[in-house]
Amino acid sequence: MKLFDAHFNGTSEKDWDLVKEMGETYPSVVPCFGLHPWFIADRSPHWFNTLNKFFETTPTAAVGEIGLDKSPLASGIDYSDQLVVFRTQLELAKELNKPVAVHCIDAFDDLLEIMRYLGAYFSFSGWFTYIDEKIAKKTFKSIPSDRFLLETDSPDGLPKSDEISSSDPKPTLNEPANILAILDYVAKLSNMKKEELAGLSYENTVRLFSYPGSKLLTDQ
Repeated sequence: MKLFDAHFNGTSEKDWDLVKEMGETYPSVVPCFGLHPWFIADRSPHWFNTLNKFFETTPTAAVGEIGLDKSPLASGIDYSDQLVVFRTQLELAKELNKPVAVHCIDAFDDLLEIMRYLGAYFSFSGWFTYIDEKIAKKTFKSIPSDRFLLETDSPDGLPKSDEISSSDPKPTLNEPANILAILDYVAKLSNMKKEELAGLSYENTVRLFSYPGSKLLTDQ
């Protein structure tokens, strides 16, 4: 079974060229361009025009990773500035009819208000393996079966050590191969067969990323 195509998120102007190159080099890579809240202070005066040009020259691309962050990880980053940049990129995604990868920490009230009339999918990554099991089960059960996704969030979000198989006794970085560890964990949590869970996740991924110009449209 084909589990997934990989989408690679650009998070700042300095990595958009690399993401574009990877999308052009590897057929399975869906490129995504966006300005992450952690990097908005470093944006150039012409960042939005540059972002637009990347979408003009890369019709296969989606939007991301963008979002809002009030956590200590974003300390010193003006939150009102985050809101402006986030809304601007959401409007662009709506205009281009493209899905968006959203990062959010400690800012869900504002996120839900801004995205009230937009649809959403919920993606489970390596971070999910650290949540209290009862809460994790309740969270997963609250998501409709046609609205969940599986991801690694690599190189961040390394799954708990008892969930991964590695020749390295102390891995420090997450990697795409750990999608199997996420699949195993969520399958156990939900009492679903891995094949069923993988199939649902893949169907949802294809549905979400089947926008005009998407590589997934040509794969079907």
